[in-house]
Amino acid sequence: MSTGETIAEAAGAARGEESAPRVRAFEWAPVRGVWRRELALYRRYWPSTSFASVVEPTIYLLAFGYGFGSIIGTVYGYEYREFVATGVVATAVLFIGAFGGMFNTFIRRSFQRTYDAMLAAPVDVRELVTAEASWLAAKAGVYGCAPLLVGIAFGLDPSWGMLLVPFIGFLTGLLFSLFGIWVSAIVPSINTFDYIITGVMTPLFLVAGTFFPVDQLPAWASTAAWFNPLYHCVELVRDSVFGKLGVHDLTHVGVLIAYTAFLWGLAVWKMRARLID
Repeated sequence: MSTGETIAEAAGAARGEESAPRVRAFEWAPVRGVWRRELALYRRYWPSTSFASVVEPTIYLLAFGYGFGSIIGTVYGYEYREFVATGVVATAVLFIGAFGGMFNTFIRRSFQRTYDAMLAAPVDVRELVTAEASWLAAKAGVYGCAPLLVGIAFGLDPSWGMLLVPFIGFLTGLLFSLFGIWVSAIVPSINTFDYIITGVMTPLFLVAGTFFPVDQLPAWASTAAWFNPLYHCVELVRDSVFGKLGVHDLTHVGVLIAYTAFLWGLAVWKMRARLID
């Protein structure tokens, strides 16, 4: 083989290596960088977020806890307002995670072009999605405790199990943040979110044991609730607050982790398609 042929083959191999995308190892430094940016932004708008997170559960407790509570009385041996206070935790986590994942991500990707600037730095789509979702999950974990604080003000007895609620809120918030990011990458316009909010999110928090026990529903609806990740969040929160944690709660944790891993893959895949491919 001549020297010229050898050089040509080497050049062709080099071009092949350059055209093939290289997947580098996941790094946490870019995630921390995105978190610092989110924290800087959060310092500007935290009053409005905090206001909504406290006032909304207060309204739910007043409307359902004392409205329906005066008619229903007790549920499974608990005052109805205590039942609602623990259920609303999941609702707060759902809205903070899913709404932030959908609207914030869509606006930054489509209008502000924030992600284009981030990806110009040494940040991968996997790290970007992980950072955005984990930041929203951290907020969900913190603000998910607001309904419990309001519930305590209305008579809910404090318990050591409440210390687990931020972690439950973080895991569930991570799940729904990834769901929101995935949805933001597949919808054609921001107005399409109305279909998701009405057709998906509303049934999720209504059929999750938030305001009434799911075992009082028809058999098919009660079975379907097991496929609702928010139901597992509600069960974990109630078992933690009321001191009923047991081995059966590992099933709830496992379901949430499985959904989270699946949605992380979907979110990364579709965001990569939107931002790079």
